Amino acid sequence: MKSTAGSWGLFAFSLLVLLVFTAGLSLSVGSADIRFFDIPGIIAAGPGTPEYGILMGIRLPRTLLGIATGGALSLAGTLLQGMFKNPLVEPYTLGISGGASLGVCMNILFRLYAVMGMIAYPLSGFAGASLVIFLVYGLNRSTRHIRSNRMLLTGVMISYVASSLVMLLMALARSDDLQTIVLWIMGSLDEPDMTLICMAVTGSLAGLFLSYFFCLDLNGLALGEEEAENLGVNTSRARKGIFFIASFLTGLSVSMTGVIMFVGLVVPHFMRLVTGPDHRILLPATYLAGGIFLLVCDVVARTVIAPMELPVGVITGIIGGVVFIRSIAGKKEAL
Repeated sequence: MKSTAGSWGLFAFSLLVLLVFTAGLSLSVGSADIRFFDIPGIIAAGPGTPEYGILMGIRLPRTLLGIATGGALSLAGTLLQGMFKNPLVEPYTLGISGGASLGVCMNILFRLYAVMGMIAYPLSGFAGASLVIFLVYGLNRSTRHIRSNRMLLTGVMISYVASSLVMLLMALARSDDLQTIVLWIMGSLDEPDMTLICMAVTGSLAGLFLSYFFCLDLNGLALGEEEAENLGVNTSRARKGIFFIASFLTGLSVSMTGVIMFVGLVVPHFMRLVTGPDHRILLPATYLAGGIFLLVCDVVARTVIAPMELPVGVITGIIGGVVFIRSIAGKKEAL
């Protein structure tokens, strides 16, 4: 894409319009059909109709959570791929999802939700993700500079350990607890609590705002660490800031929705092909495209075997994996 403010603005506006259209589709499609053009009238009429209850109590929270989670995971993937200079890095590579899954499994087995209520799920997931974040960073802070390869390898190993512990807890769990754990691990946007939804939306937008302070640093890091330092980039500080923003976004998403794979890998990859490597447009583009992608996957998950519903993590894994493999297979020169 030509690097002009006008072309960037037009492209971002096009993605925003597509996101609004996709959100309308998400609000309309389901077991109870609600026409898109009837939505304003249903909202204006206020409570008292079944359509209003379905729209405001189920579909609107789901749509907002899909936008926030898709945007956060895509943005985290863009930040990590830019920092590690590796297009195959995604938010879950650093073991954050494994830590969150472990925290939720312990919450279920020890029945903390019976004491704290439904908020125990996101809190325990976020606590597990935060533990991994500080563990990965703590094991690498002894070096003068945070080494990307060492941090990546540490995260992968921690991910394996966390996954093994989750398997152990699943083997020890009772049948009803095991079903709850499996459903959470597969990922879902079914969260009606508007307080948690507002936290997810606010957190993801805050991550987008903060990440924009590092867009020029990411452009410099793409040239290599030495070249970035020659350009005046404080590479150590930039890597720390980028790492913590990406980790926060991933931990927030996983704690709210469970494990939703491939969003942080596929969306940044394809947006980079469209916009180019300049993170000034790549960051907002991937945020909007991530919300679009996850909403489309959620619509498919709700309708493909209606009235039953598939976990959205299953759909993102299938669609994302097939599309990504197909794109790689089409580039023979990359093999």
